[in-house]
Amino acid sequence: MTPLPILYSFRRCPYAMRARLAIAVSGQRCELREIVLRNKPPEMLAASPKATVPVLVLADGQVIDQSLDIMRWALQQHDPEGWLAADRATLDSLIAANDGPFKRDLDRYKYPNRYAAEHAGDDKAFAEAHRSSAARWLMELDARLNGHGWLCGASVSLADMAILPFVRQFAHTDAAWFAAQPWPNLLAWLARWEAGPLLVRVMGKYPPWQAGLAGVEFPPIAPPPTEF
Repeated sequence: MTPLPILYSFRRCPYAMRARLAIAVSGQRCELREIVLRNKPPEMLAASPKATVPVLVLADGQVIDQSLDIMRWALQQHDPEGWLAADRATLDSLIAANDGPFKRDLDRYKYPNRYAAEHAGDDKAFAEAHRSSAARWLMELDARLNGHGWLCGASVSLADMAILPFVRQFAHTDAAWFAAQPWPNLLAWLARWEAGPLLVRVMGKYPPWQAGLAGVEFPPIAPPPTEF
């Protein structure tokens, strides 16, 4: 029997989350190995010295260690909802804006104390400046969503599922502030995804993987134990 691909993942990491979303929707089976960031397993580090999740090790030994590459690999096997159907240049442009400037602002908004070298000691002002910068791009997404259900039109796309985990992280940093902003389309887009069955399938809570033990078969057949 051919062994399953192995996915090293961390539940709350938005990069790992989007990889799991694509694997789940595509119906590909894998062995999920949940890791602890402060104690990364040697097996993962041997497969991918960059030492960040997600890492997918295929049955033939090929390693895919970029989240978007994992998404595309899964969807190229099976893309039942047409996530790859949108214009490639549009998808790439939206995802690049998320993974570049927006992610930079998100990190500094959520974790200002990690960037003390970039400011004069006022964490609050620093965080709010990056929140404002990120919000300008979110307003652009809100305008793009106006009259549509998704970023590339009436159908969900790779861009939606690659970006939503990061917007979710931004929203949860200060949920009351986020909910009070004038971006109704963005709020509806995020809420619809958070209430949907796919997110539940990929957010199961599993114990950290230990060498010598089997991982968890993913995606789960039954709804996993989940706590948002």
